[in-house]
Amino acid sequence: PTWIAPVQVVVMNITDSQSDYVQQLTKKLQDAGIRVKADLRNEKIGFKIREHTLRRVPYMLVCGDKEVEAGKVAVRTRRGKDLGSLDVNEVVDKLLKEIRSRSLHQLEE
Repeated sequence: PTWIAPVQVVVMNITDSQSDYVQQLTKKLQDAGIRVKADLRNEKIGFKIREHTLRRVPYMLVCGDKEVEAGKVAVRTRRGKDLGSLDVNEVVDKLLKEIRSRSLHQLEE
């Protein structure tokens, strides 16, 4: 479950041009009390997603150029479900609600 995971969210970029956005988003999530890590490595996005899925990170937030322009983030679950692009504040609110209520898969609803 998300509330017990050591790392609740990983924020990752597709190319170096999204690095600043990833760092801003990571700070926003940390300030909200969410255990988050940024993955800014120069690896293919599929590799990063697979690696964090194997590490059982509940949510992965992917930031590409479209997400940066729109102020959104693409959300993926550990189980491989793609939740599409969501507003950053909506993601933070849903994550906090899921963590505080100790429920499962709040973002998927």
